[in-house]
This record gives sequence, C-alpha cells and structure tokens, in this order.
Amino acid sequence: MSTMTVKKGPLPFIVSANGQIEPNRTVAVQSLVSGMLTRVAIAEGDEVSQGQVLFQIDPRPFRAELDRLQSTLARDQATLLRARGDSVRFAGLAKDGYVTRQQLDQTFAEASALAATVAAGQASLERARLDLENTTIKAPISGRTGQITLRVGSLVRAQADPGLLIINELQPVLVRFTVPEQAFEEMRRRSGLDKALSVNIVPNVGDSTKKITGTLTFIDNAVDRATGTVLLKARVPNADRSLWPGQFVSVGLELTVDQDAITVPSEAVVTTTNGAFVYVVEDGKAKRIAVKVGRPAGTLVKLDSGLVGGEQVIIEGQNRLQDGAKVELRGALSKGGSPGAGRGGRGGAKGGAKGGSNSGADTSATKRGAAQ
Repeated sequence: MSTMTVKKGPLPFIVSANGQIEPNRTVAVQSLVSGMLTRVAIAEGDEVSQGQVLFQIDPRPFRAELDRLQSTLARDQATLLRARGDSVRFAGLAKDGYVTRQQLDQTFAEASALAATVAAGQASLERARLDLENTTIKAPISGRTGQITLRVGSLVRAQADPGLLIINELQPVLVRFTVPEQAFEEMRRRSGLDKALSVNIVPNVGDSTKKITGTLTFIDNAVDRATGTVLLKARVPNADRSLWPGQFVSVGLELTVDQDAITVPSEAVVTTTNGAFVYVVEDGKAKRIAVKVGRPAGTLVKLDSGLVGGEQVIIEGQNRLQDGAKVELRGALSKGGSPGAGRGGRGGAKGGAKGGSNSGADTSATKRGAAQ
C-alpha cells in the first residue's frame, strides 16, 4: 500500500476542450478586372506585407480606354462652355425682344443636357482610372501566401472563383473550440461573459510541454441546439509560428482559482452505493472517513468536505482494509512527524484487520489501487 499527504491550497478551475487553429484573418485575393496576367511578383508560401504588389495584369487596354475617355470629356467640356456662353447671350437678347422665349429655353436645355453629359463622362473617367489601378493587384493584409492558381500568360477573369491565391494572417491566430452547456453555465457563474480569461493551449502533435497561452476574445450569442455546446474563440500571439491553421490542439480555459481547496489523488477515493470515503492513517490505524467529492482536476479530485488537509491518505490497497485495521508503516517519517510519507509525500504501508481477517471490508466498494 502507499500513502500521500492531503494537499490544501489554490486550485484553478479549468474547463478542458478540443480546439482547432484558424487564421486571425484570411483573404481570397481576386482580380477586379479581366485581362492577361503579365507578372507574378511573389512565390507560393511567401510572407507578404499589406500593400505589397502580388500580380500585374496587362494595363495597356485600360490605359487606352482612359485616354479615350479623357479626350471625350475634354470635347464635352468645351461644348458645354460654348452652350453656357450662348445661354448668357440669349438671355440678354431676350430682354430686348431679339429672340423668342422658346429659343431662350432651348439654349438653357441644351446647356443642362451637356452638363449632364460632362458629369457622366467624369464618372466614366474615374472608373477607368480605378480599373487601370486595379491591374496592379496588391496584398490586402499581411500574412503568408498559399497556392497560386494562375501563371503568367493566363487570362484572369474579374472576381472569378477560386481567386488567385489565399493569404492567411498567422500572427496572431485564433483557437476555435466549444464547451458543453453545463461548462458554459459554470463560466457565466464564475467569470461572467466580459472577462478576458486566460486560455492554455497544448498541440496534439509536437512539443506538448511547451506553454502556449492566449486570451478569450469571442463567445457566441447562442447555444447550438444540435450539439448542446457554445462556440468560443481565443486569440494567441503566435510569435514563433508554432501554431498553424487547421491544427488540432487541447484547450484549457481557466475560469477562477478556488483558494484553500482540499485535493487528493483520484485513486484514493472509494465510491459505494452509500457514498464516497477515503482511508487515512491515524495512530497506526486505517480510519475510514466519509467525503463529499467535488470536481476533478487532472489526476486529483477536489473534496468539498471530509478532510482538512495534511492527513496521510491511503491511495493503494484499500480493498484489503477495514475501518480500524492496524497499519504497519515502513519507510521514513514525513516532515512534521507524520508517518508513512516517503519521497514526494509517498510512503509504504502494510495493513490488515486485527487477527488477519478482512471479512468486515465493504464488498460493494469500487476497488481503487492495486494490492502490493
């Protein structure tokens, strides 16, 4: 048999979940104009900055259209200027009765029509300038490029699907995960919905000892009734690029810390139909103590009542014990004089019922530990 000292101290309340990494922002780069691709300025997998040139479409047809519209607009503006001059002269002649009212109205109507034509020409010219600018395709965000779908010489279609490439922002990244409705209610009770909670991330593949932390940034506004879960997202700086979009990770959402929590190894607790209990070593005997089991915490379990901390709890061989059985301790005494504690709070114990009988043991107990 083995024993361990019951611990008392702070115990974080952590909700565990499975998560997946997704980019903080992702953009499918598309062309806004159609034309021949004349230049690819980047390679697949490059790191690009916002505003960096990615592709060049042949600008010559767009430049020719811009020149044509500029000439047309200049002609219409000259015609409008002449029509407005005629309107002013006709207004003076109409006062002296040299032109009819109908002629005057006609000159004003012609000037108004020409003004509308000039305005439309200016709009067309601005669109042509924009199209010419769009022949140079730039990165809308900073990030890492994916696969390039077209090569130099290919015909690019405006807003075609799929786009030319996809850019993913990898610094920071988001961790997408869900928690059950019960855990969500516990989160609301302990931390509310507006607190920036800490999130611990462990990759499922790779270095599982590396500590990666993020901050909870998103809580969905509804429970998914199909799964009974709530979607959450956390932002991770990802300065070393250790996390990659699509990667699966284990997530621990730390809600609060329970101060002065009593914890024992889970194998120390024996569960029966009448409740749960543990065996502690007291005055050389095994003493059975009823406990109220709280939440699990990894390999430990929190006790809501029954122990106060510092006891030596038996974590192995409880199936050979009964309440009051003598326990023969072996090994060094723990600090503070508690027998049965060895290295790391563990010690060896040998025990049995008086007279060598264990017929009084609770046969309905769930066996925890293995007899040595």
